[in-house]
Amino acid sequence: METGELMRSLDAEGRLLADAAREAGFDAEVPTCPGWQISDLLRHTGMVHRWATTLVAEGHTSYHPDGGLPDLYGELLLAWFRDGHARLVDTLSTAPADLECWAFMPAPSPLAFWVRRQAHETTIHRVDAETARGNTPTTIAAGFAADGIDELLRGFHARSKSRVRTDAPRTLRVRATDTGAVWTVRLSADAPVTERGESGDADCELAGPAARLYLALWNRLPFPDITGDPELAALWRERSGITWS
Repeated sequence: METGELMRSLDAEGRLLADAAREAGFDAEVPTCPGWQISDLLRHTGMVHRWATTLVAEGHTSYHPDGGLPDLYGELLLAWFRDGHARLVDTLSTAPADLECWAFMPAPSPLAFWVRRQAHETTIHRVDAETARGNTPTTIAAGFAADGIDELLRGFHARSKSRVRTDAPRTLRVRATDTGAVWTVRLSADAPVTERGESGDADCELAGPAARLYLALWNRLPFPDITGDPELAALWRERSGITWS
């Protein structure tokens, strides 16, 4: 997706998250993040927003630690979240195209990386907030969802940190039935290697609309359709979680 489209999504998703958090209530449990309440969700996402803002605004070219979680609650916490989100949107919107700063996955540019990463970070946690509220989550556009699947498979799980591994080589296929996008994920004792397109036979295929697959691969929904060896789908569910560290 174009950076401008992702920027608009980041702006809208943060607003939706804040609205859903207020409607759910600050003590509401977040079913998609076991052990968290809405207050935890706001603190975490707000911290990530401020961390990204600092990296971009100050031009850090190596890892820079986050600022920690605030000791805030209720409306003060919500206002803190909204302010941090607004600052992130403003910082990324006004950053130069040739921005130089640290990024932790390959991207066309650091600016493209941070806009994309924060758009998807915020969307997934917006879904968490809306799930806690108890309503059907706001629809995710198919093209945006497909971009998020690509980031997850070819970005996060290409890193050495990925725990999605198998003793013997196996192949997982991911197919977005509405956009036509396909990914082939080769699993082994090393980090997964993912390529776009259909290449060779697959031991298991996960298929469905892009938005449903996006949330399923982020462990927010069950997989819509599994063919082949279901153990690979279970492996993904057990080991693919991304944690803050």
